[in-house]
Amino acid sequence: MSPIGRDAALLFAARSIRLFAYGFLSIVFVLYLARIGMGGPAIGLLLALTLLGDAAISLWITTRADRVGRRRMLIVGAALMVAGGVAFLLTQRPELLMLAAIVGVISPSGHEVGPFLSIEQAALSQLVPDQQRTRVFAWYNLAGTSATALGALAGGWLTQLAQLRGMTDLEAYRGLLAGYAVAGGMLGLLFTRLSPAIEVAPAEAEATGSSRFGLHRSAGVVTRLSALFALDAFAGGFVLQSVMAYWFHTRFGASEGTLGSLFFGANLMAAASSLMAHRIAARFGLVNTMVCTHLPSNVLLILVPLMPTLGSAMALLLVRFMISQMDVPTRQSYTMAVVAPDERAAAAGITGIARSVGAGVAPVLGGAFLLTGSGVPFFVAGGLKIVYDLLLYRAFRRRPAPTDPA
Repeated sequence: MSPIGRDAALLFAARSIRLFAYGFLSIVFVLYLARIGMGGPAIGLLLALTLLGDAAISLWITTRADRVGRRRMLIVGAALMVAGGVAFLLTQRPELLMLAAIVGVISPSGHEVGPFLSIEQAALSQLVPDQQRTRVFAWYNLAGTSATALGALAGGWLTQLAQLRGMTDLEAYRGLLAGYAVAGGMLGLLFTRLSPAIEVAPAEAEATGSSRFGLHRSAGVVTRLSALFALDAFAGGFVLQSVMAYWFHTRFGASEGTLGSLFFGANLMAAASSLMAHRIAARFGLVNTMVCTHLPSNVLLILVPLMPTLGSAMALLLVRFMISQMDVPTRQSYTMAVVAPDERAAAAGITGIARSVGAGVAPVLGGAFLLTGSGVPFFVAGGLKIVYDLLLYRAFRRRPAPTDPA
């Protein structure tokens, strides 16, 4: 393989390993916290600190990545992922878990956290032609979402099988935490194999280092995108995958195996939908694709808690996942398209951090409903996401990406 092809393959492999670990941890994370005696508000606070801590770490890493070195910063992120998993293994004291949530890279959502996505997006945008970026991002998201699906399936059923063989639920949950730390170590090894082809040219890196947060010409558009993405993530923070898993467990008594199967299917459908996104975007444009696929999925989200049975609620959630993630590769590609090449890591990092901050605030507010089985988080999340879609369309409908059809 050429260095470019090898680097892309390594980034895809790292994405898959990471999202597999995120997927299996998200199924049991809130169950684990409740099992060690934490109440709803405390769990909500810890989830918030996890996401806000990831945002702070990501801000520091991604705004320096183009200058200090993308590979070096990816390795730092992998080390923090190991630290997060090990910390949750070593203690059950709430105050120490809160500290570990701030410093370590832990994903309670089953989706990307930390600095990885932003730096990898910038690297892939450098490795492939602009015309191929949305398609490559679609496959990149397919790899990640499929891995999340497999991780959710593995996490749910391994936990249930371990309990059938005599392990306590707490011991089974701790086994997954150990696996999470091991996955972080595997990422670090993969990142050491990346070539200099993913790095910014020295002259561009010097210019980036003299700008604020790594931005210069694109500060305005990145600020507007960040505000909108923060609103979307704030809404999504009410229905993190670990929260939805606990809701199905509380509301309908769903077992860990059932939850693993549910989110396996949901994430597989989301993965398949990401491949359709670049085809739709090639015909209708990135912004139109983001909005027109996201709106109906949020209506379906509002309807989930109104379903009377486990089967009907699961079916509706699966239908929702068929279209809910089409905006992800298009959103990523649009951000890379409207900023200068030497601003891409910083732009992806800042918009990603805005999403982490938005998502981090929501669990604090939603913690009161977490252990009750209430449908309020679904209603709030769906309603706010609809507002986001309308605001995004209003703000950017007249600013197409350079690769959009004329």
